[in-house]
Amino acid sequence: MIITGKKFSKPEMSRVKNGDRILSNDPEKSPRKRLDHILVEQHPEFNRSTLQNFIKSGYVAVEGKIIQKPNTEIELIKDENGELLPPKIILNVPNRETPPDLTNLTIYEDENVLVLNKPAGMLSMAKGEFTLEPTLEDYGLLVHRLDRDTSGVVILGKNPAVQSYLRKQFQDRKTHKTYYAIVEGRPKLDTAKIDLPIARNIKHPTTFLVDPNGKPSQTFYKILKSDGKHSLLELKPVTGRTHQLRVHLKYLGHPIVGDKVYGNENADRLYLHAHSLEITIPNPDKNDTAGKRRTFEAKTPKEFERFFD
Repeated sequence: MIITGKKFSKPEMSRVKNGDRILSNDPEKSPRKRLDHILVEQHPEFNRSTLQNFIKSGYVAVEGKIIQKPNTEIELIKDENGELLPPKIILNVPNRETPPDLTNLTIYEDENVLVLNKPAGMLSMAKGEFTLEPTLEDYGLLVHRLDRDTSGVVILGKNPAVQSYLRKQFQDRKTHKTYYAIVEGRPKLDTAKIDLPIARNIKHPTTFLVDPNGKPSQTFYKILKSDGKHSLLELKPVTGRTHQLRVHLKYLGHPIVGDKVYGNENADRLYLHAHSLEITIPNPDKNDTAGKRRTFEAKTPKEFERFFD
């Protein structure tokens, strides 16, 4: 997808020696404006944050030169009418990836819901207002989220009323979720309840940590298998805090294998899998507001077994 900016009526006015009339060392030489500010004016269909990401990704060229700093100051030039304009700017955004066919990952589907076994690596939702890669939102209305690198059961609504009906169950803690995780080492207790509050890490705002002033967070775990070096755990979160399982296990000294944020051991993926989800879904056969209680399961990925072969 190629989107061009406003051009000059006289081509020679937009040309600069060596094809580069972007920066000027003398601020008094001519007026200048930030590149991201110019794009906001030229492309109101995108917000400023999205346009800044486009610039950083190398999708913006000024007079044929790729610029990757949103705050780059662009020299404005007068056209024949005396109007100050920027040089030729082209926004060249790649075509969005076609969402893959997830038929083979469909666990259940009816007129109201779609239950998928989300593959590790897929985003639950777009980052910002625009993303080039497929997300779960390409298949239905998002009810809950799994981290990009987490695989397993996820449920989507097919209309806003069903989405709201399902979301309320998560908010009211009327759903029951079970995860499987491969962790480093072996916890001291075979089974236990982790009851540790979690808060956002102020030093690194995209991460979380155990903090006495944080929100209450509880996770039950049970060791299913262990060779001392690694352990397969069954995890049942009571609350649904962001990164809860990953933060709790890191605090215990047994981070999830492949966790690039909270772990130590490199691996081909994050070894966290949403194994089952118990939830009430609308009855597709009748107008039954009570719905039907169902438990959906996603088979544990084969790569989990290689730790204990």
